[in-house]
This record gives sequence, structure tokens and C-alpha cells, in this order.
Amino acid sequence: MEYLTGFGRPIGTCAPRAAFDTDAPRLSLNGVWRFRLAPSAAEAADGFWAPGFDDSGWSRLPVPSSWPMHGHGRPAYTNVVYPFPLDPPHVPTDNPTGDHRLVFEVPAAFEGLGARLRFDGVDSCGRVWLNGVELGVTQGSRLPAEFDVTAALRPGGTNVLAVRVHQWSAGSYLEDQDMWWLPGIFRDVTLLARPAGGVDDVFVHATFEPGGHGRLRVDGPPGATVSIPALGLAGLPAGVAHDAGPVEPWTAETPRLYELVVATATETATLRVGFRTVAITGGILTVNGRRIVLRGVNRHEFHPDLGRVVPIEVVRAELELMRRHHVNAIRTSHYPPHPAVLDLCDELGFWVLDECDYETHGFETVGWRGNPSDDPRFAEACVDRMRRMVERDKNHPSVIMWSLGNEAGVGANLGLMADWARERDPDRPLHYEGDRGCAHVDVYSRMYATHAEVDAIGRGEDHGPHLPFILCEYAHAMGNGPGGLAEYDELFDRHPRCQGGFVWEWLDHGIRRPGGDFAYGGDFGEPLHDGNFVIDGLVFPDRTPSPGLTELGAVYAPVRLAVRPGEVTVRNRYAFRSLGGAGLHWSVTVDGVPSAEGAVRLPAVAAGQTAVVALPHAPVPPGTGEAWLTVHAVAADGLEIGSGQVQLRAGPAPVAVSMPAPRREGGVIRFGAAEFEPVHGRLTRLGDLALPRGPVLDVWRAPIDNDRLGPDPVAGRWRAAGLHRMTHRLLGIDLAPDAVVVATRVAAASSDRALLTWYTWRPVDRGAELTVRVEPTGGWDVPLPRLGVRLELPPDLGDVSWFGAGPGEAYPDSRTAALIGRYRSTVDDLATPYVYPQENGNRADARWLTLTGPDGTGLRVEGAPRIDFTARRWSTPDLDAARHRADLVPGDRIHLHLDHAHHGLGSAACGPGVLPPYVLRAEPATFSVVFRALPGSRGRR
Repeated sequence: MEYLTGFGRPIGTCAPRAAFDTDAPRLSLNGVWRFRLAPSAAEAADGFWAPGFDDSGWSRLPVPSSWPMHGHGRPAYTNVVYPFPLDPPHVPTDNPTGDHRLVFEVPAAFEGLGARLRFDGVDSCGRVWLNGVELGVTQGSRLPAEFDVTAALRPGGTNVLAVRVHQWSAGSYLEDQDMWWLPGIFRDVTLLARPAGGVDDVFVHATFEPGGHGRLRVDGPPGATVSIPALGLAGLPAGVAHDAGPVEPWTAETPRLYELVVATATETATLRVGFRTVAITGGILTVNGRRIVLRGVNRHEFHPDLGRVVPIEVVRAELELMRRHHVNAIRTSHYPPHPAVLDLCDELGFWVLDECDYETHGFETVGWRGNPSDDPRFAEACVDRMRRMVERDKNHPSVIMWSLGNEAGVGANLGLMADWARERDPDRPLHYEGDRGCAHVDVYSRMYATHAEVDAIGRGEDHGPHLPFILCEYAHAMGNGPGGLAEYDELFDRHPRCQGGFVWEWLDHGIRRPGGDFAYGGDFGEPLHDGNFVIDGLVFPDRTPSPGLTELGAVYAPVRLAVRPGEVTVRNRYAFRSLGGAGLHWSVTVDGVPSAEGAVRLPAVAAGQTAVVALPHAPVPPGTGEAWLTVHAVAADGLEIGSGQVQLRAGPAPVAVSMPAPRREGGVIRFGAAEFEPVHGRLTRLGDLALPRGPVLDVWRAPIDNDRLGPDPVAGRWRAAGLHRMTHRLLGIDLAPDAVVVATRVAAASSDRALLTWYTWRPVDRGAELTVRVEPTGGWDVPLPRLGVRLELPPDLGDVSWFGAGPGEAYPDSRTAALIGRYRSTVDDLATPYVYPQENGNRADARWLTLTGPDGTGLRVEGAPRIDFTARRWSTPDLDAARHRADLVPGDRIHLHLDHAHHGLGSAACGPGVLPPYVLRAEPATFSVVFRALPGSRGRR
């Protein structure tokens, strides 16, 4: 089995070529195959490739598939480390080996024609036989491999295809991506007829010239002709440059495609092509002569039920979801996707950074000793992977850059890959983040550079190469987050050289469990794994958007609106599209209730330009309610492309009322509508509403992933300081004539740090106003997770309304998407179902909120002037202890958090921490909130 240790090279495969359709016969071999899994290659069935082999006792397995997703073996997740010893090119003896067999009929139309057998993806190594004839070996899991089967094929008769797939091979050393290890034939298998003199390969060079004309050269077989009917071009000779006349250029904003026909006497091929020119001019990456900004995401291919197999309708839906959230760029981290994905990118409009199937990250753990990037034995395999990607994807206008791979250190083989790609396709720039000196690349790339670093690079203070700067990864979208997106985007707008980047990443790679939640690393008994680090996407495993995607959509919005009374300044951030056909929808609201609204057509603001648009006069109704003017920019197709607000009038402050002095009576303290117990001084009743637990100072949150992970996890410092186990000592209760003042000391065992806290209660109509004053003592050197109060309510108060920021969750450094308005939800729907449970669901800047039961009774809370709130059916300790959604069981109370401030989210799980303005320092603070019982609440005496 020397082929397993052959330094990652395929054997017996045909020369790589582009993916395109022709009129030659083709036969899909996708379907149900026979399958048997052996624990090692030595224990696999001998002679299974023979046509007469009896496989009747084998399992049935769909192809394409990842066999662990169908009950054969188990998935395993690692981020950096290899799940086998580093001993290149050798692999373990215990090497799961899946034998696949398919009996199929070949149509007579293949008679007299050549034929190729194409595999679009086999993980990690496949040995192939047809009708007992060995064809060769595939390596390079996410790259196509074709075999010439002309001599072995039986047209018009029965054929037997046998494929032995090994989980590990020498190629596995080149595929150490952050991923689930999922072996199998996971992409299409196709039999292709190849007529003599046919169109074996095509390389389209379609550029957009400054005068608006297209330039076209199609490299193809000798004697081939080229036509683009929509441009009136017919019968042009291949291999010759032609003026295509006036054309509409292809861009990610205006993805204009033309059907191209390449014909010989025996075959006709059709491709969709776009005219566009990529260039680096003066240190700026341009397309068609204009600077572009990559507002992108990193995208792996994964499905929660099928593993590496992602149905095309799912792909289309997720790309359309990206477009609705203004994502304009995709990095194919860290391998070429299914070829149909790039067809959709051409059609829908994305800038694509196409990345080679190459990563050796695990060698970093041994100081890069033996790294294949600098091992001449792997040179041929490295160049082969680059060649197969470029040849397959070279005709896609969406592909504007090639990437040599990811996190593979440095070495001579990367230079060989770059040299080959540059010679074959000089019209696309090259990328590789690990090449900090930019010896082999055309763009300066970094991952997780801080905002300050990006600013310094933009100002030219980093002394690096004067090339376009692109963040191939930034803003790690793991769990609740990322924070700081708006600040990054502002830097991309400010500095021409800083041309955006790709958020890590698009999708949570959770595997669906029978109960409906999702598994991550370690849930399958892997001895070596990286936990929930695979759960780091903008959408949940079922592709439901997370609040992170909502925030990203608002940050990436192509139109910026600066709203003032009576007018809006409109800035068009598109690089190519005007705003012709778009409009402004405006509304004036008072306390969240519309009082006037209308629409204004936008002028055709050119790309990159700004215009001031007048709004019709809409007087604010008389009264004292808080008034806002809100404006949404809406494209002709109805997609919102920007929004903005301005406050027109502030709301009234709460008014205290005169009540008889507080008094002790029957073992309780009474003051107006409020009732307190004397042991802790806590509110126990408000009017008719009984409170299971009244408001108490709260500083703890269930740590988010960005708190728990990274080089200096703040959650570890929080726990060391005891912030998750604070105790409350009553210092005294003062019954003043106009207030009840409860003094407490809040501190953790074994610590002299404390938060001296005074709760001052004053009566208001049907309730009480609480003012909380906090004084830290004892030398605080850690930030606070949150600062507010928590209380418990009866479980039937499950309907929530509020006037404040919404409709989704928001935190200090992630609230671009939250607009001031009036919103409704339920306690259950307020929660964000992160795969790994953590702090979630905060609604910001509430002027007021109500929690009511089915009959409308309940509690009203008013910020003075505003408060954040979270409501859920489990406590923070429950949330902190949970590891999966299924661990969260609703209790018999609603836990309401009312927060004066929150520590930011940041990106520290794999990136920068919380920016200084969003760090919640332990400092003196005072905040107020008003509680009112709504009439008829339960708990009547």
C-alpha cells in the first residue's frame, strides 16, 4: 500500500481541466452504492474490485456521502492538531477504510467515444477499479480527479465500479484544516464521454477595457470557434484576441453574464462568462479600474446531517441569505468548494478568494519541523493541488484572487505553487496570509489584526509592503459576538489601502443530535479534540441567522444615512451601482407609535457619492412622548440597504409621588405600593404582584466564548475574583420620611474586594422607583461582566413588550442593527439558542418594558432614563453550567435582569478582545429604574 505514503500525489489521473458543460453524453453515478467499512486497510475485503464479487451482505450507502454521518464510524473534530502522529508521509495502521461498489449500465451512446471517470471529491484517498481494471489513486480531497476509462468501459452493458477510500493518507498531512474529519466520496461521481476532436479544455480571458469594450480570447482546441450570441459574436477563431464591442461589465454588484459557446466538429461547450479586469494599481486592488472593499465571510462546506455533502438548493439559499445581509465576498476557506458553488457566485455576484486545499497547521506544535511546505518530497503534490484548483476554476469571473492555502508556515513549495499559478494565470493576484514578507504574493494579508494595527497599516506606519491590505480572517463569530464590527468597517472606509476582509466564519459546524440540538468536538468520544471551537459561525448549524449576522448585515449595508430633522445625507458605498430606483421610507413615531410616514424616491446617487435628500415636513404631535424620525433606504427589489434615526424629542422623566412614610408592620416594611422583607431588605410585593425574589445587585454573566477562550480569557480572571459567587451582607435599612434605603456589601469569599451598594426606594404611581448606587472598594483589577440588578417573577408573565432598541439582542460593541422602536416578543423567544449556552438575549436602551400574563396583568419596568434587560426561564448559574441546548430546562420562575451596563463582546476567542470604550470597569456608578404593577396582577391578597 505504498500509494498511501506517496507524498500526497495522485496516481494515474488525467491532466486537470476546467469544469464546464458540453453536449457530449454524461452519466451521473450518484446514488445508492454498496459499502463496507474496515478498521484498517489490511482488514478490508480482498478482491472486492472483481466484477463477480458478492457484496450482497454489505450495507447500502448514498454517494455522495461522508460515511460517519450514516452510522459508519464516528466524526472527529480538531482545529490545529493532527489526529494521528506526525510521521510524514506515514499514516496509522488503524486507518478506517471504506470499500464502495456500484453496478451500473452504460448507455449505448458512449459506444465509439473516449470516456473519463470524474470524482469531484474523495476524502482523503481513493483507489479506483472499473470492471476489475485498476485505474489509479486520488489524493487531494477537495479537488477533482479524472481517469481515462476508454479501454475498461463497456458501453451498452453492465459495469462495476469499485472504490477503496482510506481516511488517512500522505495527503492528510496537507489537509489539516479546522474541521470535522469526515471520510468518504463526498462529491459527485460522473462518467463523461470524450469524443475525438472535442472540447477537452477551455480558458476564457474576458476583460473589460477602460472605454467600455470587452476584450475576449478563448484558449481551446485547434480549430474551435467561439460565439457569444447576445453580443452578436459568432464563429470567431479560438486562441485569438477579439474586440467584443460594448459590453456590460461583470462585478459582484452587477453580475452580468454572457453565454459563451465553444464548438468543434464533434462537441459544443457552453459557459457563462463575465467581462472584468482585476489589477493592483498604486497599492490598491481594483476591478474594472475601481477600488473594491471585500465585505466578506469565510465559508466551509458543511451540513449538520450530511457532513461535507451540501445540496445545491441549500447552497443557493445560503448565498442568497448572504446577499440579503450585504456580504459581497467569500473566501473558500480552506479549499476549493463544489464547482457548482462558483457557478452560483458568478450568477448572484460575489468576489471570491479561491483557496487551495492546503494546510499544515499542526506542524506548528512541533516548531514546524518536517513541515511539508519546505519538504521537497511534497513539492510535486503541492504544485499539483494548485494546478488542479486553477485549472478547474479559471473561467469564473467571480474568482478574483487565488490563495496558496492557509496556515502552512513558509517554505520553498509555496514558492513553487506561486510560480506555477502566476505563469498559468497572470491576470489574478495571489494571496497567502503566512507570507508576511509578501515574497510570493500580491496582497498583504493578516488574520485577526487589531483595530489599532489596521489603522496603523492604513496610515502607512507599519513599514510593511505597500500592497493592498486584506484581513483574510477577522471578527471571530463564535457564540455571542463578534463585537467591534462597526469599528473595523469604519477603518475600511477611512483608509484606501485597507480593503476589507472576511469574517470567520459563515456557519456553526454542529452535527444534529436526536433531541434537536447540536454536537461539537468531544461529543463522539474523540481522544483529541478542540471542543466547541467548531461552533464559530454567523448562522447556526441549520443556517438560521444568529444576531451576529444581523449585526454584520447592518454594518455591511451599502448605504449610510445621516438623518437630521427634515433631511437625510445619503452616502452610496457601492463601488459600481448607483442608487437609481431606490427609495427612502421614513416614519415619525412617538413612544414607538407611528404618527406620520411616507416615501421619497432617491436620486440616482452614483457609486461612491453623497447626496442630501429633503424629507416632507411632518410635525411632531404635541405632548411629552419621546419622538423619533427613522429612515430606511430600500432598493428597487425591496431589500433594505441602509437605515438611520434621529431623536426629535426626549421623553419625560418619572415623577415621584408623596406617600406616607415607610413603616414596619406585621414583620414587613411597607411603603406605598411596595413591601419589603426585613432580613435582606428586598422587595417582596408590588401592589398585587408577589415577587419570588426582589431586585438584587448582579455582576455575573454566563461567560460567552469570547470571555472563555483566547490567550488571556477574562472569564478565568472573573472566576478567580469570585464574581460568579458573590454574597450579599446587609449593612442596614434606613426608613427615611420619603425613602427606604437598604445598604449592603457585595463580595466574594476569600476576597477583600467589595461593591458597597445602596438601594434607595421612593414611591411612584402604582409602584416604586429604585436608585442603585455602587462604590467599589478593595483594589479592583478586573472588569465586571455586567452591572445591574436581577429579580424573579411568576412564570406566567411570558409576554414581553418594550420601547427601546431592537428587535434583536444588542451589546455595547454590537448594536448597529438595533433601532429604537416598540417591539413585542415572548420570554422564550427573547433567548438566542447558541449551540454552546452562554450569555444572550440582551435588549438595549429600553425606555420601558412590560412582562404580562395571558390576561394582560403583570409588571412594567421603566428605565430612568433607560435600562438594558434580559428575561429567561433559567438562572444564570443554570446557563453557566449548561454545555448544550438540551441542558437548559425551563424552571418555575422568570429570571429578569435589568442592566445599567455590560462588558463588550469582542473577538477574543480567536482575535482581539473588547475595545477600551466597551470594557466595563469597576467604577462608582448610579442608575435608576421604576417598577409598576399592572392592574389585576396575580398575587391578589
